[in-house]
Amino acid sequence: MSYPDPQFSSIAIVDDDAAVRVGLRSLLRSYGYEAHAYDSALAFLASGALGDYHCIITDLQMPGMSGIELLEQLRREGNPLPVILMTAFPEAALRKRAFQGGASCFLSKPFEANELLLCLKQASGNHNATAEE
Repeated sequence: MSYPDPQFSSIAIVDDDAAVRVGLRSLLRSYGYEAHAYDSALAFLASGALGDYHCIITDLQMPGMSGIELLEQLRREGNPLPVILMTAFPEAALRKRAFQGGASCFLSKPFEANELLLCLKQASGNHNATAEE
């Protein structure tokens, strides 16, 4: 098993479903990532830990602030942190809005571990390119 690049190893998971948070955290840790979970976008933002992460994996539909709203807020603030959106309702309009908003990847639930790992690899490439500019 290859471990993630240390420059891209800390992941924030934002999802209102506890089972998803636990499952994703466990999966990511098994692949060598450092993963921390938050039960809402608002809790994540309030944590003050935004600068501690290399990537955010967030559910699209959550109470209070959706994953797309989180993505859009980060981009309005000029934050290029890679964001991977996931949803059980992969509507074309939502996918389009996500990518127009700057999402790194869009996953349809349920998804396979290799799909998530591919998204992380893609996000890492985008992150490293942005960091070098």
